[in-house]
Amino acid sequence: MASARAEPERNSQSTVYRWFMRLRDDGVFATMNHHLMMRDRERTGREASPSAAVIDSQSVKTTEAGGPRGHDAGKKIKGRKRHAMVDTDGRPLVLQAHTAATQDRDGAVPLLKASRRSFPFVERDFADSAYGGDRVAEATSITIEIMRKHPEQVGFAVHPRRWVVERLFAWLNRNRRLAKDFEASIASAEAFLHAASVMLLARRLARAS
Repeated sequence: MASARAEPERNSQSTVYRWFMRLRDDGVFATMNHHLMMRDRERTGREASPSAAVIDSQSVKTTEAGGPRGHDAGKKIKGRKRHAMVDTDGRPLVLQAHTAATQDRDGAVPLLKASRRSFPFVERDFADSAYGGDRVAEATSITIEIMRKHPEQVGFAVHPRRWVVERLFAWLNRNRRLAKDFEASIASAEAFLHAASVMLLARRLARAS
């Protein structure tokens, strides 16, 4: 009896995984995020496509699932780095993942380039000092404005513009699947980021309706 019950369970898990792979590879989660983000902007009286954005990253530990990973020496974390571009209210525009060993300025280049396809009207991007330098500034036509710490700052402080990305990461991390990076591939890691963002935006729109 036990083996008879286990077989349907395995088949069910396999079916769910196949559908996830199909949705992931077709970019469905990212597309849903794109449309929900624009609807939420319009709900608040803003243009659907933003003209300014903010970028930042978050390093998280990986698990025994394997896959590409690296060591973030600054954060002392072995795992992956999540990069996000958000509008100035914190809505996710572009979400990417790579190994934690990737420097912020190196991870920013594909993020900025990817944004041009979906958000061609972004003209200015706010970022911290990790994104300074010609490599990021010359990656696209977007103007990179570095938001530096106050010279007298001691300890943690909330910075204009930049805090909206940190708030997004905190919201996404409420999903247990994102407490660590459990995925064996970068593609799956990005798909779950977009799926979590979709749930966040869908709930916000539902509450407002």
